[in-house]
Amino acid sequence: MKKILLIFLFLIALPAAIFAQNISGVPSIGGFRLEFYLFALTLVGVAVFHKHTLKVAVTGLTVIFAFKLIFDGNFHVLEHFFGQNSMLDQIIDKEHRQGEWSILLNLFGLLVGFAVLAKHFEESGVPDYLPRWLPNDWKGPFVLLIMVFVISSFLDNIAAAMIGGTIALVVFQRKVHIGYIAAIVAASNAGGSGSVVGDTTTTMMWIDGVAPGDVIHAYVAAIPALLFFSFYASFQQDKMQRILKDEKNDVKIDYIKLLIVGLILALTITTNVFFDFPALGVWIAILIGTMIRKTPWGEAKTAIGGSFFLLSLVTAASLMPVEELPAASWQSAFSLGFISAVFDNIPLTKLALEQGGYDWGMLAYAVGFGGSMIWFGSSSGVAITNKFPEARSVVTWLRKGWHVMVAYILGFMFLLFTVGWHPHAPHKQKHIEQQKEKMMLKDSIPS
Repeated sequence: MKKILLIFLFLIALPAAIFAQNISGVPSIGGFRLEFYLFALTLVGVAVFHKHTLKVAVTGLTVIFAFKLIFDGNFHVLEHFFGQNSMLDQIIDKEHRQGEWSILLNLFGLLVGFAVLAKHFEESGVPDYLPRWLPNDWKGPFVLLIMVFVISSFLDNIAAAMIGGTIALVVFQRKVHIGYIAAIVAASNAGGSGSVVGDTTTTMMWIDGVAPGDVIHAYVAAIPALLFFSFYASFQQDKMQRILKDEKNDVKIDYIKLLIVGLILALTITTNVFFDFPALGVWIAILIGTMIRKTPWGEAKTAIGGSFFLLSLVTAASLMPVEELPAASWQSAFSLGFISAVFDNIPLTKLALEQGGYDWGMLAYAVGFGGSMIWFGSSSGVAITNKFPEARSVVTWLRKGWHVMVAYILGFMFLLFTVGWHPHAPHKQKHIEQQKEKMMLKDSIPS
């Protein structure tokens, strides 16, 4: 199985290395800049030493950061993290070049905040009622994955995964198959791939000027992928632990807890739409909730370690010398899905938006769903492994969640052969041309 893991990492590293060709005087090996190899070693270390992932990630980030400071004369710390303009300017005007601070802060707030949300939902009593709503045998876990998919279409994929994981803990008596855990993550990522409010990458596209209708056909790939991995994962789970059908007659719904959950979700969507900062809404709602119910701060404390792990990988990925992508094509979009499993999809999406010329629905599916192939490939995967630490093994995730990788390929090919590759004109260039036409028209009008 370790050979399969090494082959998988090689398939990811090969196209990623093409993106990182050395065009500067920074030390390199084989024509590729050295920090790329340092990042690859960090990922291998995470895969091998899965019981010490935080230490490995922080060590890798420290080494990469030190390398950049010493050898890369073009690297500016303040500009990288805080952008060329003040943070206030960046919030007000999205056209300013943003630093990494907003991504890191938002991601940290969501990971920790949604851990609190999941505990509130668990303590509300609603999960104890679900056995009477979900079908018996393998169809129960199958329907639960469909529910996660639907929730993620209008809510952030982290929250959808955490809610799904919380329900699974209850209805399967805390005996959840790792293949099914991978399927929960995949369902949350697939559900958000065709919605501009369901995933960070699609929200980025929307803010950048891509029309919501230009990404919705990602569901042409996501739905068949969902049906494929849900079928196999549900049988895995049913074989390990059948859904609990013994109804609890003494269950009481805590409607105040449920109200807090609803408030968190509502403010998450609101601040995401109006401020591009959903974590703000999460924590406003949590603080309001402290006034009427006891807040499970222990869950937040538990989630901090996993959050710092993902932040370390995201920061290390942002330091990589990925300055351009290959020419936009279905082949490059397909490759980006595999790269997203280990290389944060946020900077990849930013590069694709700057380049333009992609089929945005196909790209949204690739970078959104592709991260499901490895547990740390998406923020929802990192969040859910705070509840299921036994899933923090790349080898085990690939071996028991094999159906996710196969589903990605099948879904992509189904989209390609049914809808086809329909690249959109670079929207930024179109905007610039429209502005030029307006200026020329204005100049032609006599004063």
